[in-house]
Amino acid sequence: MVIHTAFAPEQNAQLSAATEKARRQKLSLLEVLQLAEQWGAAGQLALAAELYKTWTAFNDQSPLLHLAFFNYSVILKQLGDTAGAINALKAALKAAPLMGQAHINLGRTYEDCGLGAQAIQQWRSFVDATNEITPDKSVHRLMALQHIGRVMEGANLLEDAETALWQAIELRPDKPEAGQHWISVRQHQCKWPVVQGSEFVTKRQMLDSISPLPLACYADDPIYQMAKAYRYYKMLAGRPDPAHLNKPEPRKKTGTGQRLRIGYVSSDLRDHAVGFALSEVLELHDKTSVEVYAYYIGEARTNDATQTRMKAVIDVWRDITAMSDLDAAKQIMADQIDILIDVNGYTKLARTKIFSYRPAPVIVNFCGYPGTMASPVHQYIIADEQIIPPGNELYYTEKVLYIPCNQPVDRKRVIGPRPARAEYGLPGDAFVFACFNGMQKITAAVFTRWMAILTATPGSILWLLGGSDAVNQRLRDLAASAGVDPNRIYFASKVPNPNHLARIAIADLFLDSFPYGAHSTASDALTMGLPVLTVPGKSFASRFCSSIVKSAGVPELICATPDDYVRKAVALAKDKAGLAQIRNSLQAQRDTCALRDIPRLVRRLEELYWQMQGERERGETPVPDLSNMEMYYEIGTDVMLAEVEFEDEASYRKRYTDQIQNWHDFHPVAHDTRLWPSRS
Repeated sequence: MVIHTAFAPEQNAQLSAATEKARRQKLSLLEVLQLAEQWGAAGQLALAAELYKTWTAFNDQSPLLHLAFFNYSVILKQLGDTAGAINALKAALKAAPLMGQAHINLGRTYEDCGLGAQAIQQWRSFVDATNEITPDKSVHRLMALQHIGRVMEGANLLEDAETALWQAIELRPDKPEAGQHWISVRQHQCKWPVVQGSEFVTKRQMLDSISPLPLACYADDPIYQMAKAYRYYKMLAGRPDPAHLNKPEPRKKTGTGQRLRIGYVSSDLRDHAVGFALSEVLELHDKTSVEVYAYYIGEARTNDATQTRMKAVIDVWRDITAMSDLDAAKQIMADQIDILIDVNGYTKLARTKIFSYRPAPVIVNFCGYPGTMASPVHQYIIADEQIIPPGNELYYTEKVLYIPCNQPVDRKRVIGPRPARAEYGLPGDAFVFACFNGMQKITAAVFTRWMAILTATPGSILWLLGGSDAVNQRLRDLAASAGVDPNRIYFASKVPNPNHLARIAIADLFLDSFPYGAHSTASDALTMGLPVLTVPGKSFASRFCSSIVKSAGVPELICATPDDYVRKAVALAKDKAGLAQIRNSLQAQRDTCALRDIPRLVRRLEELYWQMQGERERGETPVPDLSNMEMYYEIGTDVMLAEVEFEDEASYRKRYTDQIQNWHDFHPVAHDTRLWPSRS
């Protein structure tokens, strides 16, 4: 775009005097920077742009020309002149070919224009030019590698992303950003071991970099996950300046006849597993009791049926995606929300810092994230007694409140016609084991059990939700190395959701993954009459599937150990009558089981919301227990390095209590209410 701006007489005079000095090369770059900053603060960016344009034209021999062009590009970007910003950055690089920040910004500008390949090429040119690394180049080289990895990961170029991210890790192993993406990329490629070190990077450093959600896929260790979440919150949100917001005053609602104002914050209020789960919940809220606000923080959507359906029943819908975290928090506070629900947790597109400003008197962790937030602001977590059995509250910093089943389902979802197996290339006479969980949930331990099951059940096949061609082939190669014919591994491509639901029913038995099991995928399978075999562990993510299975009325499909899981899978494959009986049971209970009793679930949710409000009015809102988190993290890291595959609850707790006692003997810590060992 071309900027046409009319200036006031006084501004014209200022600009004229400055540009005249610039033409005569009598204006230093420092003076330009000061004037530009002054005008920018007054909202006169166009004045600053005119000054930079003149100065760069008449001072092209200045050794600081690259800095002037760089700052000029920033002003042009703020004015919306993207083409001008690109040209200014190119000019900066012509003057100083190794100016790292110009390479970074030019790549980001290309990316913003949808030119991902050109962005990668720009960053790669800087990486290639800085092979002989020096301290002044390392910061921008690291940024360039991280950006390359991030964009390639987003484009599903996982092998290339992994390579770039590993270069970034070895450059600065103390920086966690590249490591957390690298681990996630390896999980999505089923590359085991997922966490590893090198002569430049320790395994401990890699564990330090892993983020909470990939950690749940990696290990079943709720104490370490809690401590990791605590550190992650501090990294994401820190401690905001309390001067930015006034503390929300508690509003008395109990007994007044006023409705309770509930706010749901999520990036997934759309065609997404979470969106599907919440659709009917939002429809069934009692509008005489609660008033529902939705705060959307996700990608822009068009023709999104789920979002359209939600907007029709929500009292107030606000898209706060473009707002800053602080402005979003101010909006929530202005809306006088009583109970604010975090439906993202530590998942993609989460806006955790919004919650750090405490924009509502009560903040709740529910539905989106399978674990504790371990933050000072999330006061409650909603779950069921299968996911968090009584006695396991110690793994959560929030107060635990219970609903009948933690997995809401949408009973109105459209289901396509049931296909024949041949439509998906499956043999009609084979016993079909299936798992439609994401590739990142498949671990070496799970795959080993699957191969044992296939080996013990001749004529069976394994049907997985496919990844890239390279990942699919890797799993086939791993099957061959385990002595299983790789042609017994089948992959399902992505199809529209109604068709996916319909095809689930043509499998015989769903084999859950561990430690991160199926969530909505399990409820989909059971809804379609497909039995789900699962192994609950100790953490939220590892127990979620067992909650769904129990709520569907088939607790006999919950296994005690991974070995029990193998035995039951083999037995069910050989016992057609027994499996048919389970299918019949699922069908008979389909519309009466707790899994699909959404009216009951919503009534209980509203009871809990009013309970929270009552506790708030009485000054009884719980304070999250964040004591001794650093100790738990250090001990947990040692436990993780020991790589224990599966451990029962008693053994697991003893391992921690022994370590805590040893720690306390040398570094005394304050007593807390969790795993405190008995002391003589």
